Amino acid sequence: MPKQFTKSAGTKPTLAEMRVDLAAIIAAHAPSPGENATAVPDLTLFRQTAATACYLASVEPSISLFVQGKKRINIGRVEYLCDETSFLVASIDVPVQSQIVEASEAVPQLAMRLKLDMQTVREVVSREDLPEVKRPTERRGLAVGRATAGLLSAGLRLIEMLDAPEDIPFLKHLIECEIIYRILQTPQGERLRAIATAGNLSQRAAKAIAWLSANYARPLRMEELAELARMGVSTLHHQFRALTGMSPLQFQKQLRLRVARERMLGDGLDATSAAYEVGYESVSQFNREYSRFFGQPPMRDIRALRDSKVVRFDVA
Repeated sequence: MPKQFTKSAGTKPTLAEMRVDLAAIIAAHAPSPGENATAVPDLTLFRQTAATACYLASVEPSISLFVQGKKRINIGRVEYLCDETSFLVASIDVPVQSQIVEASEAVPQLAMRLKLDMQTVREVVSREDLPEVKRPTERRGLAVGRATAGLLSAGLRLIEMLDAPEDIPFLKHLIECEIIYRILQTPQGERLRAIATAGNLSQRAAKAIAWLSANYARPLRMEELAELARMGVSTLHHQFRALTGMSPLQFQKQLRLRVARERMLGDGLDATSAAYEVGYESVSQFNREYSRFFGQPPMRDIRALRDSKVVRFDVA
C-alpha cells in the first residue's frame, strides 16, 4: 500500500499528490472491472477499463469520489461531468443516464462510493457548531463539486481500514461523519442539509421519491403520494421535478424500464414477463416505451448487450 500522501519532507501534499495516492489504494483494492465490494460497510470501489455507451442506471443517497478517468451523468436535462477532481453527492434515489467517457486498461476510471445512512447525516446536520455555508440556487438531488484536501484525506483513511479490519467497527462511523462534514462545508452540501432537515419541503418530497423507488410496479396515484409527503399535489409536482428533473410519472417509467432491462439481461426473462413484472398492463406500450428510450425493441437490445459483453454497474 502507498504511504499516506506522497510529498516532500516538511511540506503539505498537493491535491494532485493526494489524488495519486488515493487512486493507487483504490486500484489495489479494486482488481476487477465494475463494482468491487469491500469489508467496510456501504463502501464500494470502482474500476472501469474502457469507455461505454450511455446506459440507464440508478443512484442512491451516497457520496462518491472520482480520482481517475471521466464519467458523464444526466439527470433530467442536466448534465454533470465527473473527472479526477470531482465528488458527487446524491441525496435521493433517482434513475440517471450514465456514461464512462475516459478509461483504459492502462489508466482506468477509478472511484469510491460511500452509501449514506441518513440518520448519520441528520446527526451531523443537527450539530449546533456546524458552520453555515453559502447556499446555491441549484436544487437537484444530485450535485458535483471539486474535492477538497479534507475530503480526500478522509476518503483515504476510510479505504486504509481495509488493511486494518480490526479498526472498522470503531472508526468507520467517525470517518463517515467527517466525510459528511466535509461535504457540508461545500456549496453542494446544501442538498444533504435540506433532505435531512425535518419539515423541509425537499425532505418531504424525498419521502415520496423513496416510496416510489420501492413501489415502482404499483399504479401511480398522485393524491396518495402527495398525502404521504404531506403536501398538495401541485406542490409535490414542483418539488419532485426540482429534485429529480422529472415528473413522478417520468421517474416511475425510467425505473420500470431499467429494472425490466436488468431482469431480461441478468435473469433471462422475456419481454412479456419483464413488462408485467415491473407493472405494465400493456406489453405493446412497454415495447413502444422501451424502444423509444433504449433505441431498439427489448429482445434486440438484450441480444446486442450480450454480444457486446457489456459490464453492468451502477453509478459511482
